Amino acid sequence: MIRFPQRGWLFDLDGTIYLGDALIPGADAAVATLRAAGRRVAFLSNKPLQTRAEYAAKLTSLGVPASPDDVINSSLVLARYLRDRDPGAPVFVIGEPPMLEEMRAHGFEVRSDERVRWVVIAFDRTFDYAKLNVALQAVKQGARLIATNPDRTCPVEGGEIPDCAGMIAAVEAVTDRKVEVIVGKPSPIILEVALAALGVPASEAVVVGDRVETDIVMGRRLGLSTVLVLSGVTRADDPRIAAVAPDHVIRSIGDLME
Repeated sequence: MIRFPQRGWLFDLDGTIYLGDALIPGADAAVATLRAAGRRVAFLSNKPLQTRAEYAAKLTSLGVPASPDDVINSSLVLARYLRDRDPGAPVFVIGEPPMLEEMRAHGFEVRSDERVRWVVIAFDRTFDYAKLNVALQAVKQGARLIATNPDRTCPVEGGEIPDCAGMIAAVEAVTDRKVEVIVGKPSPIILEVALAALGVPASEAVVVGDRVETDIVMGRRLGLSTVLVLSGVTRADDPRIAAVAPDHVIRSIGDLME
């Protein structure tokens, strides 16, 4: 068993707790053991494709009981971040319905045309030329760019699919503008929200995830202990593992309590 004195644990979801609709073996037991030992647990995802309630329901159905308050994802963090800086602004969202729902829930005017102050870029499996064109026209009229997460791919059963980095690259290429802020991991913006949910400082927290460039880089930069699992997108021979040096590297979450 990996033993940490820290009180708070942050778990990535895709590639760490589950792959697609399949629980990674041992994830339920690991979370239950930590909770039984009095540790605080939260789930931290860059993926904006579901609401927090949907993520909590999925976890619970897989044997990892969770409430919406246990889940922090990039759509929530982006909506909160932008609300603090430009409340009620008209926005164009490159994203799927849960992302649009989160923006509306935080008081934004979600529009389908270019008459906006912000173009919000999220992981969007329906991304197409029409959305790219609206983004271009909006930027030409002065709109600014903000994005949920920098992930190139998302782990799924049997491999990977394109993630938000593809949408960001397309918009930046045609607009000749850079995204001003990306709120998801490895940004300290999402970590601040997550640590507040746990109620612990970074020095008393552990992050467990499958991505060196997001989960582990964030943890290393910001003072958390780090556990890299090899059940998602990162392979054991990835040279970034040695370069970033997570505190522990394990095959999967099932090894966490061994």
